[in-house]
Amino acid sequence: MIKVLFVCHGNICRSPMAEFMFKDMTERLGIAGDFEIASAATSDEECWNGVGNPVYPPARAELAKHGIGCEGKRARQMTRADYEKYDYLIGMEDMNVRNMLRILGGDPDAKVSKLLDYTDRGGNISDPWYSGRFAETYRDIDEGLKGFLLHLGY
Repeated sequence: MIKVLFVCHGNICRSPMAEFMFKDMTERLGIAGDFEIASAATSDEECWNGVGNPVYPPARAELAKHGIGCEGKRARQMTRADYEKYDYLIGMEDMNVRNMLRILGGDPDAKVSKLLDYTDRGGNISDPWYSGRFAETYRDIDEGLKGFLLHLGY
């Protein structure tokens, strides 16, 4: 089983979008059983008294436009223990990767990457919480996920 953790700043927009898009993609391809897929935040801003906020409504709406649900998802902050649990820890942008490495204390097994590293163009997936461009974020995540599947040999 391939264990994948998608990571962004707050775990309310990009990383849960990637989590549920990848779950949908692997389900449609008939390979969902090959994966354990989750998402987390580098910050604790969206977690209050041990309870994380739900997926941000515009992110949830963008997923719904594509027939993808994310019910029950609550933000959580990643921990150092995630490094041992997951095979791939995939951030959305440079700042996420820097914060992931700080939380994890390094990356000796080269498990940390950015999602668009799996595409020809590379780069960062901008945060739609600031830009409001959720459709653009969806397209960028979709491109990265398809590249990631190709990287894995699917």
